[in-house]
Amino acid sequence: MRRFPRLPAVGPLREGFWRSPLRGPWLASLLSSALLPLIAVCAVTGFISHLAYQPQLGSNAIFNGPGPGNGFDLYGLGWPTSPAWLYAATQGLHVVSGIAAIPILLAKLWTVLPKLFENPPVLSVAHALERLSLVLLVGGGLFTIATGVINIQLWYPFGFPFVPAHYYGAILFVAALVLHVALKLPLMLRVFRERGWLRPLRDDLAHTRPEPGVPGVVTSAPAAAAAPTLTRRALVAGVGASSVGLGAMAAGQVVGGPLNDLALLAPRGRRGAGPNAFPVNKTFAAVGIPRDRVGSGWRLELRGGGASPTRLGRAELLGMPQTHATLPIACVEGWSTTQHWTGVRLLELARLAGVEDPETLEVRSLQPHGRLARVTLNRGQVQDDHALLALRVNGVDLSLDHGYPARVIVPALPGVHCTKWVGELVFA
Repeated sequence: MRRFPRLPAVGPLREGFWRSPLRGPWLASLLSSALLPLIAVCAVTGFISHLAYQPQLGSNAIFNGPGPGNGFDLYGLGWPTSPAWLYAATQGLHVVSGIAAIPILLAKLWTVLPKLFENPPVLSVAHALERLSLVLLVGGGLFTIATGVINIQLWYPFGFPFVPAHYYGAILFVAALVLHVALKLPLMLRVFRERGWLRPLRDDLAHTRPEPGVPGVVTSAPAAAAAPTLTRRALVAGVGASSVGLGAMAAGQVVGGPLNDLALLAPRGRRGAGPNAFPVNKTFAAVGIPRDRVGSGWRLELRGGGASPTRLGRAELLGMPQTHATLPIACVEGWSTTQHWTGVRLLELARLAGVEDPETLEVRSLQPHGRLARVTLNRGQVQDDHALLALRVNGVDLSLDHGYPARVIVPALPGVHCTKWVGELVFA
């Protein structure tokens, strides 16, 4: 007697509903072997981004801080400033690998789709737990990829904050993926031993047959297959071409230069002309700073060392020794750009504030609200020779959208931490 009843055999639960002869363990294994490295790169670089935010410092935490109900963050050692392109490289890889994985992920889901509609849906308690892990795997994967793509496109139709949702979705997905790989890797290797890595790709349309069953394994290959209309070679080639094409489009906004023309789907793929014509995440109009606060009356306030604050106008800052640095700036959304910055070294400003050997720096923006209105930098970042309070870019004054009258630029610093419209620097 069955412990778990069968459901009515209708729709996708009906035997014979799934008829494609291309589905089976070999195709699922091949797609998995292509998908896994991309997912691994995407996951690792995504978590690296959280480490780069240095949530252990000041108010940098993505969430509200440690403690019950406040979530949890990833804590690591201080984020380095060398190489200067480190953050641009990791987040470029994050976005390119994630986008390139989409066609392969969808093809893999198509391949194993019949297994999601097994009837009866549950055979035992162990089988129920396996099915639950599949819900986390499939749901977590689709949710994480979908929210990432939506974030890249600057479109937020959902009613929840992107960063924690994407972060927790990724944790659930990676945990389910590790379990899935541990369970399925022996089967994948067995299938490749029996059928070869690429041998089924040699079959032409006339010789395209359903995959043979694997003893002891429930297969997605149909019991009664339809006549093939496509070879496995054509399917794999189409999926591969789609993956490479989407990856190249994503790389266009990462690498820039001549590849920028490939960024057809990137909202920042077209950058216009002029010294300030490079990507902007937050515009001056969007943050709500009154115009008079960045006018001629603007003063930078320096604090530290227990002394009274030092206030400097823009003309005084321009009168100080200027440092020039060619540095990239990059965002978690994948875009990066390298510009020539001019400004005053943060270490020089620390000394003016009475702090000779600063351990940290809290940068306070004029923007009235937002978690990133205050950002804390570590010792290595403050004391780097190319860590600047930038006043000019590419030989001209910063535009309002790029942080006029002054912004922070530090090698390898996440773009959201390169604070714009700086009003106060607090050295400790």
